[in-house]
Amino acid sequence: MRILVVGGSGLIGTHVVDLLRERGHVVTTVARTARAGVDHVLDVGPALVDDLRPLLTGQDGIVYGIRVDEQRVLPAPIHPVLRAELVDPVERMFTAARHAGLTRGVLLGSYYTYHDRLRPQWRLGDRHAYIRCRLEQARQARTAAGPDLPVTVLELPFVFGRAGDRLPNWAGPLDRWARSAAPLLAPVGGTAAASAGSVAVAAVGALEGADGADVPVADANLTWAEMVGRIAGAVGRPRPVRRLPAGALRGGLWLGGALQALTRKESGLDPAHLADLLLAELFIEPLTGRSLDPAIRETFAASPAGG
Repeated sequence: MRILVVGGSGLIGTHVVDLLRERGHVVTTVARTARAGVDHVLDVGPALVDDLRPLLTGQDGIVYGIRVDEQRVLPAPIHPVLRAELVDPVERMFTAARHAGLTRGVLLGSYYTYHDRLRPQWRLGDRHAYIRCRLEQARQARTAAGPDLPVTVLELPFVFGRAGDRLPNWAGPLDRWARSAAPLLAPVGGTAAASAGSVAVAAVGALEGADGADVPVADANLTWAEMVGRIAGAVGRPRPVRRLPAGALRGGLWLGGALQALTRKESGLDPAHLADLLLAELFIEPLTGRSLDPAIRETFAASPAGG
C-alpha cells in the first residue's frame, strides 16, 4: 500500500513509518519542520482542503498523528483554540482524503475517549476542553471521511520510547525529578501505558485491516507508584515511593484552578476536576502482553537530563 503519515518525524510517527516500510509498504511523510526522512514540510493546521489534495493523490491510506499539549495554560476560553488545533485540521485532512479516494485511515487519539465511552457518568467531555475536542476529533474525522474510508481511532495512554532525539514531552520533568534528591510521591490511582513500538504495530494492523474500529492500546496498567518507581529504577536511582494523600493532591489542584480563574485562563484538563482522574485507575483492557520495561529504559536513558 501507499501510506501518507502526517507527523511522520514524531515519536510515534517514526515507529509507524519504520514498521510500514519493514512490511513492504510505500510511505510518504509530512511534518511541520524539516528533518531527515521528512518528504513534505507542511503545517497541516491551517492548510485548506485544496492544499492537502496533492499530498493525498495516489495514496491508499493515511495515518494522522499530530498532537498538542493539553496542559498549556491559555487565556479563556481554551476550547476554540484546542478545536482549531485538534478538530478542524483533521476534518479538512479526511475530507481531502475522501476526495482523493483513500480507502483506510488511522487517527492517533487519546484513551480519554475510551474512558468516556466506558464511564459516561464521569462527563469527561463536559469537564475538560481537551477531552471534548478529542471526542469531537474522532467524530468529525469519520464524518468527513464518509462510509468508503473507514477511520480507526487508536486510543492511546502514556506512550514510552524514543525516536532519535524525540521523546515524550513529559519525560524531561519526570527524569529530573527521579534523578534528584527529592522524595518520590504518588497518589492512589494509575494509568495504562504503551510503548511507541506497540502503537506502531496497532497502527499498521489497523491500516491492513481497515475496519474503522475504536482500538485502545496498552502494554501494561500501572499504579502511579509503580510508574514512578520504574522510572527511578531506569535512571539508576531506585528508592521507595511514598503515598501522596488525596487531600493534598486535591488541595494543590484546587489552588491551581483558582489561580487560573483569577487570571481568566484555562488549561485543556481542568484542575477543578483533574484530581478525580488522577485518583482513578485509568486502565485499559485487553493488554498487548508485551513488556513495557525496554521502552521505559529507552525513554529515560535518553532523556535530556540523562544525556
